[in-house]
Amino acid sequence: MSKLFKRTKILATIGPAVFSEEKIEELIMAGVNGCRLNFSHGDYTERDQQIEWIRKAAAKKGRSVAILQDLQGPKIRLGEIQNNHMDVRTGDELILDNSITTHDGSNIIPVQYNLAEKVKVGEPLSMFDGKVKSEVTEIVSNTAIKVKVLNDGFIMSHKGLNLPDTDFGGDIITEKDMADIEFGASRDFDYVALSFVQSAEDIEKLRQILLSHGSTARIIAKIETKKAIESDETMEAIVKATDGIMVARGDMAVEAGAEVVPIVQRKLIAMCREHSKLCIVATQMMGSMVENPEPTRAEVSDVANAVIQGADAVMLSDETANGKYPVETVKAMKKVILYTQNHSHVSPINHEVTGNYKSYDAIANGVVSLAEKIDADVIVCQTASGATASAIAAQRPKLPIVTVTSNPRVAGQLALTYANSAFVRTYSETYGQDLASELKENGYLQVREDKDDILAVIISGHKDTAGGTDTIHIVRI
Repeated sequence: MSKLFKRTKILATIGPAVFSEEKIEELIMAGVNGCRLNFSHGDYTERDQQIEWIRKAAAKKGRSVAILQDLQGPKIRLGEIQNNHMDVRTGDELILDNSITTHDGSNIIPVQYNLAEKVKVGEPLSMFDGKVKSEVTEIVSNTAIKVKVLNDGFIMSHKGLNLPDTDFGGDIITEKDMADIEFGASRDFDYVALSFVQSAEDIEKLRQILLSHGSTARIIAKIETKKAIESDETMEAIVKATDGIMVARGDMAVEAGAEVVPIVQRKLIAMCREHSKLCIVATQMMGSMVENPEPTRAEVSDVANAVIQGADAVMLSDETANGKYPVETVKAMKKVILYTQNHSHVSPINHEVTGNYKSYDAIANGVVSLAEKIDADVIVCQTASGATASAIAAQRPKLPIVTVTSNPRVAGQLALTYANSAFVRTYSETYGQDLASELKENGYLQVREDKDDILAVIISGHKDTAGGTDTIHIVRI
């Protein structure tokens, strides 16, 4: 069983390439544990249709699939450029003006954000995903800035800008984001991802907004700005404040330099494991499969390294949203995850796990140690809040965790957690053992060739009481 059960989860972006009930079902059947809805694109009608398809496919598979709302944030983009193309040369001066909407072919370019309120002279500004470098030379007016181009290239309509040294002063939740948050709260998303996080204060601001809308969605902080990774202390403060991290390697590479990405990724995964927080590794994990039916060797190594480092989940973006081979990409990623986990150990971390509650961590450590010493087949966790299941996952056990809860919300939020397979069942004192028996009967839990039964370690507590976990049973099924 454990060799067929992938412990690192797959999060897939839903887009035009999989915009049908059949395609979404194929993705989930192929191994997707969570679906990302990118709110930089599309409208609410499309979102409602995608949500319906995801939940229908999850119900058909018989387990939870997480839905993650990815907020656009202050993604600063150029406006419409004449003929959708403009060549630029080293030394050219451009004016980026938020007060205009059309381009007449001159050096005055519309931009969809008022940079004059934020930037300072001398700060770098990159256009078109870093392809064109420039430097701010003047604040021209209260809506326009002037930049000097530092390399030959070209720009196109709606391409993004990166300002790695600009302090947005916590102003990263836009009016569009506020409307999207209100929509998301009414659709009961499991996770909300906040783009361009710079500090722990950004997380607290979003948490208060979610609470004001009655949302209990967990927050994922996307780490992609230079300011967020300026020190280990800043990164750790963000990790502690949030429910999870997304290592957003695309914008991070543009803002801070591609060479910093592997080190930051390793540090963030370790910090998330130490503090019992979710960690997702994202961007170009199998980017070549947008066009090709097989991944490159480098991409296979990239996914394998994330598994070895102990990431909870690996994410697909364009590969599933716009690619030619979305289902094949999921299958290829699952194949790499399974082979890696079955032939390599997860790297140890330097510090012991210190989540929000020491009792959870102590019990989780004891359960994993016991299960591995007695060569158990599965850890079964009965949970009200999901905290015990997350604490067990933070120990990175070598065997699957089957979680049972009466709360569909908890099950959805555990769908991306390392090694967890969450099921919703009506509460009873024995619903953990009952579920294990059910999963053995339907073949989900399989008896090993050298055994006659399934050995399960069941951890439980008091009904509907968060923090009440206090009992461990060893059960043969």
